[in-house]
Amino acid sequence: MTANPPDMAMPVPPHETDATLHFTGPATFGRVPRLDQVGTTDIAVVGVPFDAGVSYRPGARFGSNAVREASRQLRPYNPAQDVYPFHYAQVADAGDITANPHNIDAAVESIEQGADALLSTGAQLMTLGGDHTIALPILRSVARRHGPVALLHFDAHLDTWDSYFGAQYTHGTPFRRAAEEGLLDTSALSHVGTRGSLYSKEDLDEDTKLGFGIVTSADVMRRGVDEVVQQLKERIGKRPLYISVDIDVLDPAHAPGTGTPEAGGLTSRELLEIVRGLSDCYLVSADLVEVAPAYDHAEITSVAASHTAYELISVMSRQIAFFRWLEENEQP
Repeated sequence: MTANPPDMAMPVPPHETDATLHFTGPATFGRVPRLDQVGTTDIAVVGVPFDAGVSYRPGARFGSNAVREASRQLRPYNPAQDVYPFHYAQVADAGDITANPHNIDAAVESIEQGADALLSTGAQLMTLGGDHTIALPILRSVARRHGPVALLHFDAHLDTWDSYFGAQYTHGTPFRRAAEEGLLDTSALSHVGTRGSLYSKEDLDEDTKLGFGIVTSADVMRRGVDEVVQQLKERIGKRPLYISVDIDVLDPAHAPGTGTPEAGGLTSRELLEIVRGLSDCYLVSADLVEVAPAYDHAEITSVAASHTAYELISVMSRQIAFFRWLEENEQP
């Protein structure tokens, strides 16, 4: 269950002193080393600069690097989870997966191959999109390693529609395809933060048939984070979990830089607290998508995205360290 053998070298964290200038040098996520600098990693932060699957505003192809730039000020210790995420496990920036911007089918294939290559080393993925189309090929790769996974999908939208203009692979269809392909554990699927208008009430009926439960943004507001987290954890159990975060789950006040904004969303505080509350779930990989910096202001969206990715990495890092400790202390 560990990403690397117990006798691997100690993780190489970002260089950090009281004289560190966070705004200088090349931007890797959280200033972690590049993958080629460490050779092997527990958690690979990888960009997928692809947005040919969008239905409204384009621009998410620039999201990966915007999140990296906004992550410069992330520091080694995460007090909210009481963890040193870059010390407990090796975290490295694996650069970007090249995806054909003119052919969605070809892009999906290359993203899947890129995810396969990273997962085959034992790494877990923290993927930075890109639009939500990229979740499908990554889920294919994750399911090959772990079997059908539980899914928490943070989004204003369902993303379980059948097609757009006859296209099967778009940012509104990844979880319909994933369910059809058997990539998901249909007893443990939840949307979180959904809201806004739909094409028809049948959208909800079809979503339910696929196995999804829904926690709307209004549910989070009325019931509170703690109750929502408890409900989600009961649904997930101990299953391998994949988390997919569309940044438009946040209200446009907290994330204006996205392709399909919807009023009435979560606050950034609510999103971060929900993720932190899932720290004892078995998170195997995650993505964060739909940051479109052309519509952003003062890095509001990319900062929220970078902090969300940091919390997801913190969850994975703690678990990797725990499983490694168990292996090292097994009785003969």
